[in-house]
Amino acid sequence: RIPARNSWAYDEILAGIDAGRIKGLWIVATNPAHSWIDQQTLTRRLERLEFLVVQDMYASTETARQAHLLLPAAGWGEKEGTFINSERRIGLIRKVASAPGQALSDFNIVRLAAHYWGCAAWFREWHAPEAAFQTLKRLSRGQPCDITGIRDYAMIEEAGGIQWPWPAGPEGQMAAPTPRERERRLFGDGRFYHPDGKARFLFEAPRPLPEPPDREYPFLLLTGRGTSAQWHTQTRTAKSAVLRQLAPEQAYVEINPLDAQRLRIRPNQEVRLASRRGTVQAAAHLTPTVQPGHLFMPMHYPATNRLTRAAFDPHSRQPAYKACAVNLWPVQPPKPRR
Repeated sequence: RIPARNSWAYDEILAGIDAGRIKGLWIVATNPAHSWIDQQTLTRRLERLEFLVVQDMYASTETARQAHLLLPAAGWGEKEGTFINSERRIGLIRKVASAPGQALSDFNIVRLAAHYWGCAAWFREWHAPEAAFQTLKRLSRGQPCDITGIRDYAMIEEAGGIQWPWPAGPEGQMAAPTPRERERRLFGDGRFYHPDGKARFLFEAPRPLPEPPDREYPFLLLTGRGTSAQWHTQTRTAKSAVLRQLAPEQAYVEINPLDAQRLRIRPNQEVRLASRRGTVQAAAHLTPTVQPGHLFMPMHYPATNRLTRAAFDPHSRQPAYKACAVNLWPVQPPKPRR
């Protein structure tokens, strides 16, 4: 059943565990036990769940290792279906290989879950992924993303992908886009999806950082992407022997040489970082690309999000991963025994 009210944002779902309103959680194709902000709080929340289900290609992710039930999912090329990319183009995936072991496509996992929950009748039209696509078409009628003009999978394939909106023509006519129509800009006619046809902008004055540096935590830690051999939580890139050789195995922190000199930190020396949430250890990488008073850690290491702060934009609910206050000091090597 389609809800009649707005759903919860990611952070609100996790906060609902603390409130006792979320007792079971089904996580699909994401790894919050590595990627989510303020890891200590998240770990405590996942432990409070009565039932955690993880649906993923890999049983080795940090989140999958905490699951009560793991649903092994097929990957790209092991299933068929459609996807929509960032330019609104609906593309088609064809199955070219069988999924290994007990892995199933997301489509079949949902069908089986519906069957064992006793609501299979609601999914009676789901006899194939393309049938589910036809249901999606009907639901889009009259909406901004109307795709009722797409006949079937074959039409998507022949056109090389079709951008929404693509409504059916007069009397339900379904014409494939011409070469000129294959690249279309949204709102090219200057009208937006509001009664007056005008756009709506959210504007607020810039806010200060949610956690600026102070005397106790004098550095500003920035986080982001690291090397080109790493991607997100390294669910896949860490499994490549070639990529592992191109990226540091240990977590590292970039420090300006002036700060390193003041704190007597040598290149590659072990250092400890602390925020109000936790403490981590990393190797020091001295570089002038980070300005004095700032530090940088790649997000690809689980240690990074033990430090980050749970602050959220009130409109998008995006978390403030990018900056928090920390302290830094060198880890002294052990003194030699007498």
